[in-house]
Amino acid sequence: MSAFCQKCATEYPYTSGGVIGRTATCEKCNADLHACVQCAHYDPKAYNNCHEPQAERVDDRKNSNFCDYFRVVQTKPAAPGLSPAQIREQAARDKLNSLFKKSD
Repeated sequence: MSAFCQKCATEYPYTSGGVIGRTATCEKCNADLHACVQCAHYDPKAYNNCHEPQAERVDDRKNSNFCDYFRVVQTKPAAPGLSPAQIREQAARDKLNSLFKKSD
């Protein structure tokens, strides 16, 4: 099975059940793979930034942690390396630019 680094979009293999070792890192960008930002439960808009209600609070979402509820994200990120807020900001900027685009 394969998953994708959410920082650089590099594909990497993992064992069935979504188990990733706590010290696993991306071969391309060295990002920690057992981190909140790499987890399927991660959502910056959710309470505690996580959809798993039993998960303990994690202060550093980008670094490796001991969360037992971690599940890998199996989809390639739309904009690798950008936070959800940066993606929304860019989308809004693109919409504004298209509104005020000069027509020939």
